[in-house]
Amino acid sequence: MDQMISVDRVEHIASLFGLLDENLRVLSNEYGVVITNRDQQIKISGEPENTMQAKQAVEALLQLIIRGEEIDSQRVNYVISMVRDGRQDQIGQMGKDVICVTMRGKPVKAKTVGQQKYVDAVQSNIMTVGVGPAGTGKTYLAVACAVAAFRQKTVNRIILTRPAVEAGEKLGFLPGDLHNKVDPYLRPLYDALFDMMGAEAFQRYMERGNIEVAPLAYMRGRTLDDAFIILDEAQNTTSEQMKMFLTRMGMGSKVVITGDVTQIDLPDGKKSGLKEAINVLAGIDDIAICNLDHRDVVRHELVSRIILAYEKKAAGKKGEHGKAKG
Repeated sequence: MDQMISVDRVEHIASLFGLLDENLRVLSNEYGVVITNRDQQIKISGEPENTMQAKQAVEALLQLIIRGEEIDSQRVNYVISMVRDGRQDQIGQMGKDVICVTMRGKPVKAKTVGQQKYVDAVQSNIMTVGVGPAGTGKTYLAVACAVAAFRQKTVNRIILTRPAVEAGEKLGFLPGDLHNKVDPYLRPLYDALFDMMGAEAFQRYMERGNIEVAPLAYMRGRTLDDAFIILDEAQNTTSEQMKMFLTRMGMGSKVVITGDVTQIDLPDGKKSGLKEAINVLAGIDDIAICNLDHRDVVRHELVSRIILAYEKKAAGKKGEHGKAKG
């Protein structure tokens, strides 16, 4: 059974098919169909159920293309997964608005439904906790929201912080002054700000005190007013550090806490402050807790498959423990 889709503009078909028909191959291989184009009519041929699913995926991709979104194999695979889960009606929710524009003129937008919900939560709540694996854009999108708020003058400062905890490696004594010693831990935050603002503007705002990037220990004893505050790698805070941080917020401030509870680098016996905070803060007004997963990974698509493999292994271990107890 064939499915037909009419397309108004030939350039939309070119975007759908991709460079050297890369996107077309992904769709054809996934659904076992043949997709062709003639006179701005896309024809999908194959088994009835497969062609129907392929049509849903193609229509969703065309919806994104018409909105000006770039389509690559990663985006195609994401749309395929949404159709597989019966969530294709949610695709129109993602990437609704440009959060901010980088120094290179690239618009920063949510690329998945999960990311869009996260951005919406950050923009509409005083405090947001974003939890998810590496590559889901937790930190980058939070920094984009911070830069947007700073440019709109809804906050006077951006404060980025994270605990200085080694990721399972002993780095030894680092050379230089205190600034040099903590720089390696803060580098991902610098990178995001450089991308949004450019190195010169970043340095200028740092000197004026409008931007501060510092280890979590520097937050003790302070009240942070009129600031957009981001705590990154929060899974590596202790309970005491998290409570200290949460009580730093002053008037007119917004807080975003990000972390990955599967990558805790605290010494054995130390409880993660992020894990505790998720339970303690749940249900409090003006606080949102957002969970991202492998479907929201926007790095190389292999990263998503790696994360999923680890999740399956962890789920298997939990099942084994349950049987043993039974």
